[in-house]
Amino acid sequence: MITLRPLNRREAVRYLGGARVHMNAEMERLLDECEAELLRAARPKYVYKVTELPCEELTVGEDIRRHLRGCDRAVLLGATLGTEVDRLLRVSQIRDMARAVVLDSLASVAIEQVCCQADELLAAKYPDAYMTFRFSPGYGDYPIGLQKTFLRLLDAPRKIGLSANECSLLVPSKSVTAIAGLSDSPVEKGRRGCAVCNLRKTCQYRKNGEHCGF
Repeated sequence: MITLRPLNRREAVRYLGGARVHMNAEMERLLDECEAELLRAARPKYVYKVTELPCEELTVGEDIRRHLRGCDRAVLLGATLGTEVDRLLRVSQIRDMARAVVLDSLASVAIEQVCCQADELLAAKYPDAYMTFRFSPGYGDYPIGLQKTFLRLLDAPRKIGLSANECSLLVPSKSVTAIAGLSDSPVEKGRRGCAVCNLRKTCQYRKNGEHCGF
């Protein structure tokens, strides 16, 4: 079971635009209110499945084959904050767009925290295995259309209420699917960052000469 901890404000501010956000008492109050509201709405859940490699269904593209090199198993992960967070974001977008933007940034921090906690639980379950970092459909040349394959293999719609629309976007929106390699021997550390990110051409961090921290 995953319980959300206090959210990383520094990361939330990065999502909001970093140095362009003017922190003052009013902004701190808004962050406090939005964090409390988000934590009340969130129902974090995750599901995972370990599968043997090689698996042609999952290893589509050079980037994922490189990422899983040396691994004989892979763990598939699905995680979500739940439908109530989506509802909260939609209502906020109608009533107060500034508040909605802050809520959205905090929700992005929250789903990453859910994934990190899932990583910790998996590491404890497989203490003798070496695990790569998470790699999601849409990174590099890994097709985003594989979202539906992940969801089917994880039985995610039934187990955690996670599905995808016709454009392969996850529903609820504050959700993640990912794959990580497992090996009994140390594996080479792969690239992590802008080079394999599907948002690299439109990323606001890169436009500002920054990066998201990953």
